[in-house]
Amino acid sequence: MNLDWLKSGIAPLDNLISFLHKQSKTNDVLKKQVLMELRNNLNIFKNAFLNEVSSDTIIDLLSNDAIQDAVKNNFAFKKLKAGGIEPYHVFDERNKKYIGWTVEKLIDKIDEKIVELKLLKKMNKGSVDKLKNNVPLMISNLYFRMKLLVDFIKSDFK
Repeated sequence: MNLDWLKSGIAPLDNLISFLHKQSKTNDVLKKQVLMELRNNLNIFKNAFLNEVSSDTIIDLLSNDAIQDAVKNNFAFKKLKAGGIEPYHVFDERNKKYIGWTVEKLIDKIDEKIVELKLLKKMNKGSVDKLKNNVPLMISNLYFRMKLLVDFIKSDFK
């Protein structure tokens, strides 16, 4: 899969992954699990870019279990960051449409996209290669949503 869109984001990605690692040292188990899952998913994108991994493999490796656990346990996602996304949180032009969104709304969209990608793969004999859907765009949108989420959470920790 061509992940050239990720090229510009590799350096900041290391910084965001490191930030998530530090933030996941908390006594709040659900918060810890969500932050670790986000960190692990961003690591998947980074390593997929470096090693030219297929869309199918990326989709297999992405996880949303912690998000779904948090939802089942009525976790208040605002514990990750309260308020809404402001223009100064957005570093990628394509994410401007999320201005005003909360962490909860953004995480819901991230979860929805992971579920959709996994279902598309299952519906098509275990591969997204021959789909009419624009899977590379869906995967890049998912990545940029995750990146925005971490940029937003990180904004108070300069």
